[in-house]
Amino acid sequence: MRTFFSLAGAFAAFVLSTGCVRRQFFQPDARPDAASALPAGADSVRGATAGRQYAHHSGLYNALVGRHHRPTWAAPVAAPVLQLSSVRAGGLLPGKVGGGFNSTSLGLNGADGRAYVVRTVDKDPIRATPEWLRGTFLVNALRDNISATNPYASLTVPVLAEAAGVPHANPRLYYVRANAPAFQTDSLQHFRGQLAFLEEKAASLPAALPAPTAVVNSTKAFTALYASPTHQIDQPALLRARLLDGWMGDWDRHPGQWSWALMPPTKGGVMALMPLPKDRDMVFYRLDDGVLGWLVGHLALRHWVTFAPRYKHPAGLMGSGHYLDQRGLNALNRSQFLATARAMQQRLPDTLLARAVHRLPAAAFALEGPRTIAALQARREQLPALADGFYRELARRPRIGGTDQAERFVIHRYADSTVVTVQAAATAAPFYHRAFLPAETQRIQIEGLGGDDVFVVEQDGPGRKPAIRIFGGAGTDELKAAKKTKGVRFDQESAPPTQVYNKLPEE
Repeated sequence: MRTFFSLAGAFAAFVLSTGCVRRQFFQPDARPDAASALPAGADSVRGATAGRQYAHHSGLYNALVGRHHRPTWAAPVAAPVLQLSSVRAGGLLPGKVGGGFNSTSLGLNGADGRAYVVRTVDKDPIRATPEWLRGTFLVNALRDNISATNPYASLTVPVLAEAAGVPHANPRLYYVRANAPAFQTDSLQHFRGQLAFLEEKAASLPAALPAPTAVVNSTKAFTALYASPTHQIDQPALLRARLLDGWMGDWDRHPGQWSWALMPPTKGGVMALMPLPKDRDMVFYRLDDGVLGWLVGHLALRHWVTFAPRYKHPAGLMGSGHYLDQRGLNALNRSQFLATARAMQQRLPDTLLARAVHRLPAAAFALEGPRTIAALQARREQLPALADGFYRELARRPRIGGTDQAERFVIHRYADSTVVTVQAAATAAPFYHRAFLPAETQRIQIEGLGGDDVFVVEQDGPGRKPAIRIFGGAGTDELKAAKKTKGVRFDQESAPPTQVYNKLPEE
């Protein structure tokens, strides 16, 4: 413990000595020789860098903070020049300026009616900091932490996701001219003279699937899920996506990082919500190769997990997606988790890994390619173990919710298991069915939400585990349980606000 405080104190003194926020933090142009004008007809550039400012540090700084992916940010790469008039057939027209807390983006509209987006490769997290901190050294530290990301990692994802059966974007790398007419407004100044990714907004779905009827954000998707049983998350698809997240080390998977494709209704009228992952900025993240990075990743922000040949802190790695996992994987059992992991292993052979990682620019591959491939291979072999730990964490205290409609919940307790079934009406086919084992599950929380729900508890044998906690919610609900039933608690009211199943996601 004394060593920890000594290291923390030494780093605090070091960081405080850096003073206030640097006004000229970012590189002025991706081309180091930008003083010589790019010829008007040039269709590509060579020697461009994603962010060479991250590599302008001493060996002491790198030892304290971390080397991260600094050499890759400074590596010279080739990229085509972005020409909106010709990059797609019929050209692209600028639309709405957007972006999250870090990146800046510009929506683009194609002549074919498709929507595209171009976003900066480099990020500026100043918008994620309170205004009273924006003039302090903390902004320097947050900006410099972008070096923990691999600037070109998202280029590898399409090949890997396609093989795993997970929807994906198809980003392409471009250089934006400093004098590009479409990027001259103040809101787009971060684009000028920099590298950027262009991609179609609509994700590529597996070829066997029909075209979706609509694509919505997480708030709208879960609003529909809680309103009616006619909307159901495609749980096997979400599991594939989440295991892919873990395998690639993409820890930043909160609800704002997803869209949802509303698929055409089945014969039974059910419309599946297909998960569409977005924003692959944290793939191959590396933080803990310096004193500060190790302290942050192990003691403070444990979900900032470094990508390595072994899975470091799996609970933290998967933690940002807990909202989705708790609600969107609650019908799957351990066998399904393990089968999905093993199928993914088979679909990701060494040749495919090499092809995916070779999509990095040549200079970036020279720096990171071989060790990235080796890490992906090692993590692939450990996928069943990751899936098993992921399952056990979710199975410990699962939550099952109804909708705003009237439903019938049947909880059948056997000596060796508890089976939960949910159906829209007494004569309707169940839309939820799962058996829970006492060795895996401590407590099952069931919430009726809206409507006049009926909860039936049936007991066969002396089993009292797992405990059952039922919240009726809005409406006039009824509990039907034999007197001999043990370990069941029923409340007519809704669950506490911090625990309620139908709390909408924060994006």
